[in-house]
Amino acid sequence: MKLIAAVDENWGIGYKGKLLARISEDQKHFKNTTMGHVVVLGRKTLEEFPHAKPLVGRTNIILSRDENYTVDGAAVVHSLEELKHVLSRYDTDDVFIIGGQSVYESLIPYCDRAYITKIYQSYEADAFIKNLDEDADWRPVAKGEYQYHEDLKYTFNEYENVNPLKFEYNKQN
Repeated sequence: MKLIAAVDENWGIGYKGKLLARISEDQKHFKNTTMGHVVVLGRKTLEEFPHAKPLVGRTNIILSRDENYTVDGAAVVHSLEELKHVLSRYDTDDVFIIGGQSVYESLIPYCDRAYITKIYQSYEADAFIKNLDEDADWRPVAKGEYQYHEDLKYTFNEYENVNPLKFEYNKQN
């Protein structure tokens, strides 16, 4: 599995349910990277999308604790075990974890690659992901050139998890 996120200098990813910054090139990068793949996201993240609709051109799997929650055009799972069962149908190289904070926290250890847009600015944030620069299991493998959007400086970076956990569904008889 892979993860994709845009982070600020403190590895913040959001504030009050919204992205910290909207960068058109980052949105294009996200779309191009995830198109045609499986995306796993939480209910709150989905509800921040335009019209709270699943992403077009991708298989959307929504993680929600609410047993009655349904979404047209997406699979809804209610636990990591249920997610493992659904994802057992897919090649894990086709799966992208796209947020929010609790989904990242649960699934980062299982990811083998991370696509991180680093925004070189600090924002007020209430949602964060693990700082991969400070995690011994993660190492940077590519750092993009500095790019600019209005007054923001950012780079597209890739990290590799040298010790990912196996994300396997255990069938019980």
